[in-house]
Amino acid sequence: MIAFPQIDPILVQVGPLAVRWYGVMYSLTFLGGWFLLLRRARRFQPHLHPDLLGDLLVWIILGVILGGRLGYILFYQPAFYLEHPGNIFHIWEGGMSFHGGLLGVVTAIVGFSWRRGIPPLVIGDLVAPISPLGLLLGRIGNFINGELWGRASDVPWAMVFPGAVPPVPRHPSQLYEAFLEGILLFALLWWVGRKARPPGVLLGLFLSGYGLARYAVEYFREPDAHLGLLNLGLSMGQWLSLPMIFAGLILAVWAWRKGEGPR
Repeated sequence: MIAFPQIDPILVQVGPLAVRWYGVMYSLTFLGGWFLLLRRARRFQPHLHPDLLGDLLVWIILGVILGGRLGYILFYQPAFYLEHPGNIFHIWEGGMSFHGGLLGVVTAIVGFSWRRGIPPLVIGDLVAPISPLGLLLGRIGNFINGELWGRASDVPWAMVFPGAVPPVPRHPSQLYEAFLEGILLFALLWWVGRKARPPGVLLGLFLSGYGLARYAVEYFREPDAHLGLLNLGLSMGQWLSLPMIFAGLILAVWAWRKGEGPR
């Protein structure tokens, strides 16, 4: 067992105003994402003006926040929020869902593409290779907050997370996710995306890649206390990831075959 590095979740506080590490990770995600988006667009879609890409980023930010919040409410605690509708807006108390955020971003991309007359798969392939950056930073934020900890374990790198019940050594599953969903998936998508690919290939690889990584890590992550394990002994995260795996694989294969066909 190794000691949990007790990092203060609040980076800076001045009076009632606090800057939290988790908020910093969100900010770094959007700043880094903007830089990478411009870089990929200059190389693969040079006709897309930076002002247009700035509008796209605003749509994506709204999709992440609104979709992530609504996804958490609908997927994880619908009964609670039905009884306490005022708490829906208490975003400072936490409660964001990746799968809801993904649906929000997909909705934003489709809406943006429709308004601008751009094929949505073109936009999706621009955004997909950048998305693991947000996953990496977000999971690091979860680790600093000491939340979303893993299941009890006796592995040498297990940690006792503050607030975990019971207080026993556990897998640092946030770091597992940071590596698989963040570093590894980022490297894979940028390697595949180093050359122009048929529209939809990178988006499909992202969906299936994230789904596989999340499905695997859920075996080491503590299920949500109010949900536990569901049918077939799978967690909610696993059930939500299964459609991503199949949809992503179907999209990637379809896009590749379509792109390789007669032109």
